[in-house]
Amino acid sequence: MLRRTVRAVGQWIVQFWADLKASTDASLLGVARFVGLLYGPIDRRLRIDEALRKALGYRLPSHVGWRHALGGITYLLFIILVVTGVLLAFYYRPSAQEAHPSIQHLVSQVSFGWLIRDLHVWAASLIVLALLAHMARVLFDAAYKPPRETNWLIGLLLLVVVLAFGATGYLLPWDQWAYWTVTEVLGAVAALPVLGAAAVEVLTGDEFVSGATLSRFFALHVIVLPWIAFALLGYHFTLIRRRGIAPPKETGATRAPWRLSAAWPEDETPDGVPFFPNHLLRSLIVAVMVLAVTVTLAVLYPRPVGELADPYQVPDELVSTWVPVDVSLALIRYVGPWGFTLFTLLGVSLALLPLFDRRPERRLRQRPVVAALGLTFFLGFAALWLAGRQLRSVPPSATLGQDVLEERVVPPAPGVPLPELGPTPQRPAPADSAARARGSP
Repeated sequence: MLRRTVRAVGQWIVQFWADLKASTDASLLGVARFVGLLYGPIDRRLRIDEALRKALGYRLPSHVGWRHALGGITYLLFIILVVTGVLLAFYYRPSAQEAHPSIQHLVSQVSFGWLIRDLHVWAASLIVLALLAHMARVLFDAAYKPPRETNWLIGLLLLVVVLAFGATGYLLPWDQWAYWTVTEVLGAVAALPVLGAAAVEVLTGDEFVSGATLSRFFALHVIVLPWIAFALLGYHFTLIRRRGIAPPKETGATRAPWRLSAAWPEDETPDGVPFFPNHLLRSLIVAVMVLAVTVTLAVLYPRPVGELADPYQVPDELVSTWVPVDVSLALIRYVGPWGFTLFTLLGVSLALLPLFDRRPERRLRQRPVVAALGLTFFLGFAALWLAGRQLRSVPPSATLGQDVLEERVVPPAPGVPLPELGPTPQRPAPADSAARARGSP
C-alpha cells in the first residue's frame, strides 16, 4: 500500500512537471534575467526548460572578468536596500512624534531589528562606493562611447537617484545628528543661485525642518524614488543586453568590435566564455563576499541612535553615518555653498562627455581630457570624504545655530523683552514651543 502510494505520487510529480514545462511561457525567464541569473536572449519559441538551457549556454566576450562584477555588486546592494527597507517600513512611523520612538523600539524590542537597520545603513554607504567604482571602470575603459552613450547617461541618473535615496532617508531617524545635518545641508543648498531657495522650500514644506519635512522626505524615499529607480534600472539592463559588452581598450581600428547587439546571428560561431558556469559562478562568489562584508560591518559597527531631534538645541557634535554626508560637510565647511555648484558642474561635464568624445580611440593615454576629468572627480570625492570624516566631532557652525535659533524663538508675552542668544542657546520654556519641537502645527 505504501509502495503504491509513493509510486503514484512520483508519477503525479513527473506528470505535473511535464505539464508545467509544456504550458509555461518561456518569457517568465525574464525575471531571472532581470536579477542577473541569466544574461543572453530568451528564445520564446521553445519550452521553458529548453529556453533555460539555451540561455545558460550564452557566451560572453573573453575579456569579461572580475572587474565587470562591479555593476552586479551595485545591483545586489540595491536589492539589500529594498528588502531591508520594506522590513523597516513595517515598524517605522513617519511623524515627528513617533519616528524616533519607533526606531528605538525597532532596535531594542524587535528580534534582529537592529541588524536589519544596520544592514540598511551600511548598504546605503557601500552602494555609493560600488557605484562610483563601476562608473570609474566604465569611464576609463571608454565603455561610454557610441553606441553606449545613452546607457552612460542612465547610469549617471541612477547615481543621482541613489544619492537622493540617501539624502531623503538620512532624516528619517529624527535624531539630533540627522536633524541638524539635514538643516545645515539645506541651508547651504538654499544659498545656491536661481533654484536653491525654491528647491529647499519645496523640500521642507515649512519655515524650517519640521514634521512636514519628515513627511515629504518619507514620501520621496518610499514612493517616488523607488518607481524612478526601477524604471531606470529596467532601461539600463535593456540597453546593456541590446548593445552587448563594450570591447577591451586594446581593440585597434583593424579589429572588428565585439557585437553591437546581444543576439547572436545563427551563422556566427562565438569565441567567448559561457555564461554558465563561468560568469554565473563568479557572480555568486562576489554576491556571497558582498553579503559577508555588509553583515560584518553591520554587526561590528552599528549605527547608534542619537537623542530625539530638538529644533531649539544645537547638539555638541554631529556623527555622520553616510559617505556623501562627509563629502557634503567638507564642501560646506571648507569650500562653501558654491562647492556644491562646482562639483555638480563637474558631474554634468562627465554626463556630456559622450557628446564630445566620439572618436574610436579607447586607450586612456590618448584621452588626456577624459583622464583629467575622471581623476579630478574621483580623487576629489575621496579627498572630500577623508576631510569630512574629520568633521564628525565638530559642532555645527556658530552662524548656523545663531541664525536658525533666532528664527525659531517663540515671541514672549507683550512687554517681555526677547531673550539674548549666547554661544550655547538654551531651549525656550513656553509650552507652545515644546509643541512646535514635536512637529505640531
